[in-house]
Amino acid sequence: MNNLLEFVVLAFTSLFTMINPLGVIPVYISLTSKLTPKEAKKVAYKAVLTGFLILVLFAVTGNFIFDFFAISIHSLKVVGGIIFFIAGYDMLQARLNRTKSSEDDSFDETKDVAISPLGIPLITGPGAITVSIVLYNDAVDISQKLVLFIVIILIMTIMLAGLLTGRRVMRFLGETGNKVLMRIMGLIVMVIAVEFMFSGLTPLVRKMLILE
Repeated sequence: MNNLLEFVVLAFTSLFTMINPLGVIPVYISLTSKLTPKEAKKVAYKAVLTGFLILVLFAVTGNFIFDFFAISIHSLKVVGGIIFFIAGYDMLQARLNRTKSSEDDSFDETKDVAISPLGIPLITGPGAITVSIVLYNDAVDISQKLVLFIVIILIMTIMLAGLLTGRRVMRFLGETGNKVLMRIMGLIVMVIAVEFMFSGLTPLVRKMLILE
């Protein structure tokens, strides 16, 4: 029971901080500013569904990808840890590197922004995809794998609620509140990154020592 609870906490905190709903909301508001409320709502549903399918797909097929390219899960943990650490550092500095405003890119009303850039890479970027693969491989039994999918559904539900109520959330938090929450999540991401790197490096170092 304790192991399952620890896995739930790890899965939720790592995925939530890497997906970072608060960081996606401003981009969604910007990209859908010229759409009607009904069209904007449709974009939100489609973007969240896209993100959910991508996470589940990569989590389930991760082993096949590893086998095909002869990649070990330990190597992915090390690389994932580096990605998390960089992302966490940027969040700690309250930077929204993933986001672009409508001033940066010309907005095309006929362009479907739900799949890209919202679905991928904003909602499910490299960090979130890597986390889902690593967690699925770390799950020791069916119950933990099932918990992972439940956690993904829960986070995507939170994401959808955030997008649909985005304007009110941003007004409530304000710029200062948003930056404070982002720094807290950045610190959590950096701690998870260190754990991932060490859990990946330990078996690799042991393997090198044995070979020597």
